[in-house]
Amino acid sequence: MSKVRITLQKSKIDRSKAQKLVLEALGLNKIGSSVEKEATPQIMGMVAKVSHLVKTEEI
Repeated sequence: MSKVRITLQKSKIDRSKAQKLVLEALGLNKIGSSVEKEATPQIMGMVAKVSHLVKTEEI
């Protein structure tokens, strides 16, 4: 499996509760914070839900 780096680019203020929960589950708290995850279908689905808030890059 490949890995992806997910970086929070925009604020989660004024976002739906579901989007806030997805960001929390990914481990993203502050703008600019990054996490590295395996590119599983579950993780990529979570990223798709908040794609307008995050930047992803393959590692």
